Amino acid sequence: MKLSTPLVYSGNPREAADQVAGLEAAGLDTVWVAEPYGFDAPTLMGYLAARTTTVEIGAGILNVYSRTPGALLQTAAGLDNVSGGRAVIGLGASGPQVVEGFHGMSYDRPLGRTREVIEILRMGLRREPLVHQGRSFTLPLPADQGTGLGKPLKLLTKPERSSVPLWVAALGEKNVAMTAEVADGWLPFMFLPERAHAVWGDALAAGAAKRSADLGPLEISAGGMVAIGDDVDGLLDLMRPTYALYVGGMGARGKNFYNDLARQYGFEEEAEKIQDLYLEGRKSEAEALVPRAWLEAGNLVGPASYVRERVEAFREAGVTNLQVSPATQDPAGTIRQLKEWVS
Repeated sequence: MKLSTPLVYSGNPREAADQVAGLEAAGLDTVWVAEPYGFDAPTLMGYLAARTTTVEIGAGILNVYSRTPGALLQTAAGLDNVSGGRAVIGLGASGPQVVEGFHGMSYDRPLGRTREVIEILRMGLRREPLVHQGRSFTLPLPADQGTGLGKPLKLLTKPERSSVPLWVAALGEKNVAMTAEVADGWLPFMFLPERAHAVWGDALAAGAAKRSADLGPLEISAGGMVAIGDDVDGLLDLMRPTYALYVGGMGARGKNFYNDLARQYGFEEEAEKIQDLYLEGRKSEAEALVPRAWLEAGNLVGPASYVRERVEAFREAGVTNLQVSPATQDPAGTIRQLKEWVS
């Protein structure tokens, strides 16, 4: 099992990025860089490439709406070059709130669009001319729709690798099945190991049945906050705002993937109340209703023996890359300790 962490920053990502070199020395395998509607991920990933030597640098995630497949191809190839073959490209549909509210684009055909982007990226990284006829993308543009000058082009520069790992963030059944079929890795959010098979087992199996033999086994990166000690239990409350935000505020009623997930986990009543309170602006009340059982099982907080049990729970659930956010005074020391347990 590999060990990874998300790049967490409040205002200045340079300070957080500078700490990654220390985590790399402690044994960190991968750092994930998100961008929702903050700083763009590729800029920070390029900075990380210059500050590190061995850690994999993953986009977690780039949405498939705000950049064309060609632009995503350029990012994948460019980052893989400047990092010396350490790029991991996480993709996803994000959600209507970001795609429509921040980028001003219609949130349509998220699954089909993601599948087509993956097809085009793999084609481009092999330096094949970009020829694709799909419902979301047509390359090149036919003469009757453009100037008539369009012709298939291939990437001008030679990529570091002909295949860069492509991961997908997915939660819904159809999206997870598609991910298991065509992606190199899966990025589930707010993962609860003991409920993972019940929620996603059928979808993963359906996708795996269609998976090409040319692809290796599906990688999975999931985890949560980590704090090891006998008096750290209260730190779990630090996660309440995040859970409440996603379950309650990331989408309207009936259009919130994370609220649906909470219900699938068995927290139907709590999910409904959290959403009602959050949308009414009563955020602190919504946070108080986040189930303690979910916080405990979805994170790694407690005495060393308990945290080791949680590591094994994630491993048994199929996680191959344990993603952790150290909530300690010595993040590098925490990474070193975890590295011994995941190896």
